[in-house]
Amino acid sequence: MWRSSRVLALISSVLVAPAALHAQASGGWSRISLFGMSQNATYGDGITRKFHEVIMNIRLRSATIDEGDGLEYALDVRGSKSPGAEAGPTRTNIYDAWVSGRTAGGALRIRAGQMWLDELGGIGSVGGLSAEYRARSGTAAGRFRAGIFGGLDPKNFEAGYVRGVKKGGAWAALDGQGNRRHVLGYVLVKDAGLTERSVITTTNFVPIGTKFFLYQAAEYDLRGPGGVGKGGLNYFFANARFTPVRAVEIMTTYHRGRSIDTRTITQDILDGRPVDQKSLDGYRFESAGGRVTVEVMRNLRLYAGYSSDRNNGYDKAAGRVTAGFWASNIAGSGVDFTLSDNRVNQTTGKYNAWYASLGRSLGRNFYGSLDYSTSLSLVRFVDAGGLVVETRPRTKRYGANAVWNLSRWVSFLMTAEQLRDDQSVDNRLMVGTTFRF
Repeated sequence: MWRSSRVLALISSVLVAPAALHAQASGGWSRISLFGMSQNATYGDGITRKFHEVIMNIRLRSATIDEGDGLEYALDVRGSKSPGAEAGPTRTNIYDAWVSGRTAGGALRIRAGQMWLDELGGIGSVGGLSAEYRARSGTAAGRFRAGIFGGLDPKNFEAGYVRGVKKGGAWAALDGQGNRRHVLGYVLVKDAGLTERSVITTTNFVPIGTKFFLYQAAEYDLRGPGGVGKGGLNYFFANARFTPVRAVEIMTTYHRGRSIDTRTITQDILDGRPVDQKSLDGYRFESAGGRVTVEVMRNLRLYAGYSSDRNNGYDKAAGRVTAGFWASNIAGSGVDFTLSDNRVNQTTGKYNAWYASLGRSLGRNFYGSLDYSTSLSLVRFVDAGGLVVETRPRTKRYGANAVWNLSRWVSFLMTAEQLRDDQSVDNRLMVGTTFRF
């Protein structure tokens, strides 16, 4: 996998150099990150478990062609390896590994390889081909784009593609001034002849002047997985921000959806196994709330908000009150301090989740911070139908972080933390470096 990625980057870089002479391009960057993590956990039964992991991320992106003809490429690969006696599986995620070319004065783009189509949100990954037409000029409504794609469905956490699963679809987009964007898409996923998903996607970013913007994303299933169950709204998210005056910001969010394992349901149907109704209903969640932030003086902001959260479709909604403040460069000392509290009111009781952070810059290139937080919940799988969130003994987290920019090209990162409750103590250490080109 690593060898093929290097070959792709080399070929693309050779091709893009002469082509860029005939196009207006911007950007172009690359980044390589390497991290090591060590975990040592001691549980209430007296057993100590150790875990080590090495993580690498390679990201290469050619200059984006704004106008004219030329070639582009991208590579985004993330892999992890767990050495030692308790080693876990080697994992690989390939988000992008493609080459594309623009022709017809930049109006037509053909892309080949593994790609993540941002226009389609969380289901936009595919290994195959895509073609996009872009209008040569825009109108008062914006600049029109439309595309189609088809290919195979990439695997999660390993290189390759899911056997028997094919994916295809199309999208149309309108790009306006101030980053305004409206996208409507369609994705069809077929598994050995059965329709695993048939879904309409949409995203919208709407700025109004400089004081208001709205972001919205949604997925609507036209039919149930494998042709059973019900379709309907699968995901909806909306976030609005309004700044009536410079020192005040009002933010509201609404989030709802259901998480359904469509792949397993479709495979059960193909294998002739019965499908549980809870699996078809999925794991449902919903949240609605708002927050007000006020800058009371330079470098000091206070905020407060309220939301109603439903973490499981069969539970009652729980109220959550949020309050806190953020202060930077206190009294010219270079010290930053953040304090916040989330107070959750559930039928089983009330609890507070605190967060505090104290940080300071040492020179222009080094920043260190100390963190403290508490929580009172645990995600637990109950059956094939989903999971629940249950309360547990209070968990406390103590952390220390440092970022050191050795130069404009190289950065060093370190994070050390301890999580503890009355049942376990978990110590973790992560160090890493990032090279930018």
